[in-house]
Amino acid sequence: MAFGTTTPRNATTDAAFHAFFEERHRELSRLAYLLTGEADAADDLAADALLEVWRHWERVSAADSPAAYARGVVANLCRNRIRKLTRERAGLRGWGTLWRDRESVSGTDVPAVVDVRGALRRLPHRRRACVVLRYAFDLSERETAAALGISVGTVKSQTSRGAAQLAELLAGRPEAQWLVAAGEEG
Repeated sequence: MAFGTTTPRNATTDAAFHAFFEERHRELSRLAYLLTGEADAADDLAADALLEVWRHWERVSAADSPAAYARGVVANLCRNRIRKLTRERAGLRGWGTLWRDRESVSGTDVPAVVDVRGALRRLPHRRRACVVLRYAFDLSERETAAALGISVGTVKSQTSRGAAQLAELLAGRPEAQWLVAAGEEG
């Protein structure tokens, strides 16, 4: 029996979870980073989410999309962290740049990243989560809905409103036009 569990684990279960962990850890960490803007917290939140997935692995692995379940756990943990920090500090500080591969930093338009980061920070959590999952993670509306535990219609409206709000916040930047077009797609 694994530490902290109440059900016996076997080698097959361990191997399946290990494969899931290896496949999804980076993605979950990236999601946590994009939702919180904190690189250090992102890995901790991804680890906490994977621990929760491990605790319920039999049920999670039997689900249609274990990855969607894990993304939902990350989104909830991020929302809770933001709420806690907001209460503690009366506002978030220390937002990092948007996640990108550390190897491909050259050529990044830093002012644009800073602008987008600041605009994302100003979106309400659900809108930010919808926009990040739809555009940064390229998830479908259905996958986004499953990850956040909301309806597809809510994903559509929150993504559309979030894209429009980002376009408004980034007005004057030529790159902002893609947001308006993206918000009209779905």
